[in-house]
Amino acid sequence: MPSPKLLIGAAMAVVLTASGCVTDPETGQRSISKTALGGIGGALGGYLLGDIVGGRNDRTAKIVGAGLGGIAGAGIGAYMDNQERELRARTAGTDVQVIRQGDDLILNIPSGINFAYNSADVQPQFRSTLDRVSDVLGQYRETYIDVYGHTDSTGSDAYNQGLSERRAISVADYLSGHGVQSARIATRGYGETQPIASNDTEDGRAANRRVEIKIVPISQNDLRR
Repeated sequence: MPSPKLLIGAAMAVVLTASGCVTDPETGQRSISKTALGGIGGALGGYLLGDIVGGRNDRTAKIVGAGLGGIAGAGIGAYMDNQERELRARTAGTDVQVIRQGDDLILNIPSGINFAYNSADVQPQFRSTLDRVSDVLGQYRETYIDVYGHTDSTGSDAYNQGLSERRAISVADYLSGHGVQSARIATRGYGETQPIASNDTEDGRAANRRVEIKIVPISQNDLRR
């Protein structure tokens, strides 16, 4: 598992390549803008750790077996633009964050709004939000969906790993039970290894207790491999 320092470096690289730099007009020196700095924390989650869970070959075989299709290359950007717009509209007024990374979308869901303390059961008051998310994901079928679970550092590594896995599976099961094809979904728990804030404060620990849903377009080229 990459160290926090390596993850911070990766996040910095993403911010820099995403036009997060500003240039001083007098010195010509480049630095990271305050807006970009604010995005570094959100860029440290599991969605920076590589390709989709399980790898594209295995996931694509499931997609083909389920009779699902892909998006023509030229249409991917517009497809994800529309899906992003729908997700932002349907989650407005909630604590769910919709983050765009290239052609991928990441939903950052604080665990406090969907799980009780030390529980992997989706809370009843959050189900209406997940219903809206499920509606959009069910409508935009040409995407892979990864569900990542995370915890803070309270408790043992082994316990946190198991809790993060159970929470990811719980959200994935909810999605698949509400119109999202299970062939598109995979899960992974990261335990306490992927903090986006300091575990030294309650606010930081609360931020680290979260579930992320990564949405990746399925290209027609993927299906031809």
